[in-house]
Amino acid sequence: MTLFSDDRPERDGSAPDGSAGDEPVRVAPPRRVIAGWVAIGVAVVLALVLALVPAPFVIEQPGPVFNTLGTDQQVGAEPSGDAKELITIPGQKTYPTSGSLDLLTVSVVGNPEQRPSWLEIAGAWFQPSKAVLPLETVFPPGTTTEQSNAENAALMVDSQQDAIAAALNQLGYTFPENVAVKQLITGTPASKELKVGDEITAVNGTTITSIQGLRDAVKANGTGKAAELAIVRDGVASTVAITPIESQGQVVLGIGAGMDYTFPFDVKIQLNNVGGPSAGQMFALGIMDKLTPESLNGGKRVAGTGTIDNAGEIGPIGGIRQKMYAARDTGKASYFLAPASNCDEVTGHIPSGLHVFAVKTLADSLKVLQAVRDGGSTAGLPTCPAG
Repeated sequence: MTLFSDDRPERDGSAPDGSAGDEPVRVAPPRRVIAGWVAIGVAVVLALVLALVPAPFVIEQPGPVFNTLGTDQQVGAEPSGDAKELITIPGQKTYPTSGSLDLLTVSVVGNPEQRPSWLEIAGAWFQPSKAVLPLETVFPPGTTTEQSNAENAALMVDSQQDAIAAALNQLGYTFPENVAVKQLITGTPASKELKVGDEITAVNGTTITSIQGLRDAVKANGTGKAAELAIVRDGVASTVAITPIESQGQVVLGIGAGMDYTFPFDVKIQLNNVGGPSAGQMFALGIMDKLTPESLNGGKRVAGTGTIDNAGEIGPIGGIRQKMYAARDTGKASYFLAPASNCDEVTGHIPSGLHVFAVKTLADSLKVLQAVRDGGSTAGLPTCPAG
């Protein structure tokens, strides 16, 4: 039955006398047609919301790849005439290299000032090479993009220095290495006893030569009792007693510590617009390859990631899933050196065709490279558990 808005009786299209009338028959659209148009309208509005409204998330995706044995130009980019050698060691005998020892990066889509849309977030959910993270996990509350970039630039500088130290230590060079106070946390016991620039040489009689060594010694001391620190201030040795405190579940002194090195020769690393500490392992391997007569990788394409300290300990990094895809797709690598402490993120997410090895130290990585170089079996080398 078709209803009319003026409530006139139904007509069959003929005049009262049975003849055809001049007034056309008006037919209202069926309800399902109306419902369809409403649904389309809602979908359009929803699409506009998803496309325009910013989300409180950022997207991590594979970033540029750089060969530490090559130039500072991105792998796969068009050759540039102003490209510079990524690692140079002036005044020292270096050797030809081949293949690649790629360092990997992650690009972040979004920042506190310009967040991605919900539509971009929805698209990233379904791509295994991308990850969606809450904004505050990448940019802590109150941190601007400029501040984050400055912090990552500082971490990159420290990472390069630690990588040089790790490489030279592995090659048998000796040079001064000191753990120094770089920052004091206001209100902690350490802020009353230490000064920025103090060298920490021992804790409770245990010689300290690395940041990890300092952490381990402080943890072993525990809270509730004073730790005896041997320090050097302005060239004068002395001891101070500091009681460690607990912070975020860890035993700490309340300082920011860093390393001071006096290297036997210069090692220059040229890499702009890349921040963070995660390239440490690959910097160290690149330096070693240039100072070693025999090619470490046998001319193969190898990629990897991981922080490193002067003792050669390899630590965890962020964005390892994205870096594995970058290694395979951009760097065309077949072998990947992953920090063993990242295995929980590696397991079940390895791209096909990529052989991933779990390494804890620079010595572990060299064992992998030796097997790759010699064409031997890699079956006995440590890997992350299968998913």
